[in-house]
Amino acid sequence: MTRPDRPDTPSGRRRGAYRLGLRAETLAAALLQLKGWRVLARRYRAGGGEIDIIARRGATIAFVEVKARTSRDQALASITPRARRRIASAARSWCASREDLGTATLRFDAILVLPWRLPEHVVDAFPAPPD
Repeated sequence: MTRPDRPDTPSGRRRGAYRLGLRAETLAAALLQLKGWRVLARRYRAGGGEIDIIARRGATIAFVEVKARTSRDQALASITPRARRRIASAARSWCASREDLGTATLRFDAILVLPWRLPEHVVDAFPAPPD
């Protein structure tokens, strides 16, 4: 008989972090919808990377990275150059499979989920990394 993971074990911490991430992404998606965005995809994986949320409002497509941390600085610092490249790679894969983009403006946003605060939507959080 297997025992459930305790929160103080490595697998228990990973599971807790996973659940926190899912809750943060759900909160971020709700925020975007309240701001008039239409969520096109969540947890999109391709091209060796993952995009937490892909959303559209008018002619703008936002590839949104969601970060739940204890401070704004920690959240922004956690979007490392390596993470940016992986997100951009997944974004290129998503764009390649779409024919309806036309003249859409593409950008990389972030939503920061901090304790006891409303989520913060950071527009153009980082530039598109080179291929």
